[in-house]
Amino acid sequence: MTHPISRRLFIGAALSALAGGCAQAGAPAVSLRPNPRPSDLGQLPDAGRLIDEARLGGRVGFAVVDMTSGQVLESREGATGFPPASVTKALTALYALEALGPTYRFRTRLVATGPVVDGIIQGDLVLAGGGDPVLDTDALGDMAAGLKSAGVRGVTGAFRVYGGALPYERVIDASQPDQVGYNPAISGLSLNFNRVHFQWQRGANGYAVTMDARSSRYRPEVSIARMQISDRAAPIFVYQDGGDHDQWSVARGALGTSGTRWLPVRRPAEYAGEVFASLARAQGITLGAPRMQQGAPSGDTLVSHLSDPLPELLTGMLKFSNNLTAELIGLTATQARTGGVASLDASAQQMTAWARGSLGLEGARFVDHSGLGDSSRVSPLALARVLAAAQRHAALRPMLKEFRMRGRNGGFDDNHPVRVDAKTGTLHFVSALAGYATGPSGRPLAFAIFTEEQSRRAAIAGLPDDSPPGVSDWNRRAKGLQQALLERWGSV
Repeated sequence: MTHPISRRLFIGAALSALAGGCAQAGAPAVSLRPNPRPSDLGQLPDAGRLIDEARLGGRVGFAVVDMTSGQVLESREGATGFPPASVTKALTALYALEALGPTYRFRTRLVATGPVVDGIIQGDLVLAGGGDPVLDTDALGDMAAGLKSAGVRGVTGAFRVYGGALPYERVIDASQPDQVGYNPAISGLSLNFNRVHFQWQRGANGYAVTMDARSSRYRPEVSIARMQISDRAAPIFVYQDGGDHDQWSVARGALGTSGTRWLPVRRPAEYAGEVFASLARAQGITLGAPRMQQGAPSGDTLVSHLSDPLPELLTGMLKFSNNLTAELIGLTATQARTGGVASLDASAQQMTAWARGSLGLEGARFVDHSGLGDSSRVSPLALARVLAAAQRHAALRPMLKEFRMRGRNGGFDDNHPVRVDAKTGTLHFVSALAGYATGPSGRPLAFAIFTEEQSRRAAIAGLPDDSPPGVSDWNRRAKGLQQALLERWGSV
């Protein structure tokens, strides 16, 4: 549910200029029409030459806008749609701030469906998720301690878990390899970014394997995700639906002496329930195996856990580019705007309509809120214009991560004359960067740079490899081009 007062204040103070096509928002403070390029760009290295030297193939598009005048300084394929990858998260942040307001917090509850008599709940206990994208095992441990402090020792009914506050999705993007931790299931009740920690150690009698839900204070082992070691040569990982658990197997030859890896969880609510029951038992509270709750629970809330305020979550999302955080926040924003959300696809369509109508993001199309799906499209010129409007009201730039420029020796140069705050985006043979740059003159710029090589991307479609051949080198050259363009513009 939205909070009208905080939302209204936030929009009025921070986002009114974003509604480029909406009469009620008023006209932008700067012109957003393209103007002729200034003559001083002709004295700098030609952008076409920089692109040729990068040897990326495929397509390159960019746009850079003067923040003060609104002048489009330079663009290439400015109106062409490109996959934005994780740059999408910057727009998801604006979408969520407008819909939810800066004071919004996610809430996870322990609900008793009956009274507590002599320490026993006369009914069920329900762990009810509220879409919190950063709920972790430490938070569940605190909730278990809070339940003990409330005097609860057990239940007469069942222990249940409710993840229906948001729609369930088995994966964010079905084209990704099964084993990548950045493509987990989506649920209204999530834990540890819906990842399970896989650890192995070779001993005299073979490998010792654990699957756990570790956090900074706890390491509870779980059975909802299980691992077998196989003597096959390839693929390295294979996933199967085990009916009541996630069944993984791993190729023995790929393990070496020891190691760890985070794997995605496909049963998030049951995963959170198993971990909470284990932590509750450590507090002397007897709970059975978790059962799924189909509808929203009614009863008394015994314990609540609140997330940090939304801007802090968004800052972390943009810094670490966490896909699940973006999806849960985006879904919650759609639910607040429309009163309900049926699926990730439906929510992405709502954000598309919002971006076109409220931001004036011409031709935009989103298939998710994280940028993991490669069918999303954004044009560099439209995005640079949106960023120019957003920065004036300080809604986005403070949340963006500093993009560290490199010196002549290839190392990071923290004294580089061009200061950049931006969001990166990376898929296989797709690289994007968009944000704000300030050169030695202090002239503030908004920019968007997109690169893609669709033929090479198509050639690796369906491969189970996390890092196909050629990707790392291509990505390195794409980032080199991004720096070269930023230095070109910063020298104006």
